[in-house]
Amino acid sequence: MNAGDVGARGFAFTDAATMRTLLADAGLAQWEKFAASWDDLGPDTYMADGGRYRKRRYAVFAISPDAIVRAPHQPHYQSRDYNQLNGGVQRWFAPITPAVAEGDALQAVLRVCRDVFGALTDAAAAWHAEVHQFRIEAHAGEPGRPTPEGMHRDGVDWVLVLLVARRNVSSGETRIADLAGNSLGSFTLTTPMDAAWVDDSRVRHGVTPIEPLDSALPSYRDVLVVTFRKQAGDTPPS
Repeated sequence: MNAGDVGARGFAFTDAATMRTLLADAGLAQWEKFAASWDDLGPDTYMADGGRYRKRRYAVFAISPDAIVRAPHQPHYQSRDYNQLNGGVQRWFAPITPAVAEGDALQAVLRVCRDVFGALTDAAAAWHAEVHQFRIEAHAGEPGRPTPEGMHRDGVDWVLVLLVARRNVSSGETRIADLAGNSLGSFTLTTPMDAAWVDDSRVRHGVTPIEPLDSALPSYRDVLVVTFRKQAGDTPPS
């Protein structure tokens, strides 16, 4: 992982082998147990498009150079400036379970994010981090939409999208554009631990719908999305 790529281009793709090394160095030991927790997500009941293809869990953490502390459960909120489909309301999602929040895998992910985003911004920064477990399901004639709001920003400083599983689906291409909408690149997360890093202040991102390869079998795309925003009183990233 070269943090300089994110700084130079506003985004970067990191392959699974590199991410596995980074996460192992940060304490990852039980990836399979972590990935299995995606089988226990709650429905997202806030989909303004009427879709029932998205399941999720959610948690918030306060992160500093010395500590990673889970905050009390709270709603997820985005203004309609950033999410015209589902924004403008407080959305209460099922909380990430304590076993997952305190487990070695998620803690390793948060440490890696702290190191990468700190290197890009300020190693002494204090962060408000939001963590989302997403499962997007696809059925025959009913594609799953990882980003139903389209190309967007999240209203934070930095974003990590980490692939956890991809079963029996086609497409799901990640697309990156500048703030004027001009394409900057695209790639597809295909192998568990493939990752996308995004400078949310500089680029927009989105993912194309997924469809089942075999409609008789379960089809889904599991990702972990982590966003970091500097806490009030800190200098925003340049």
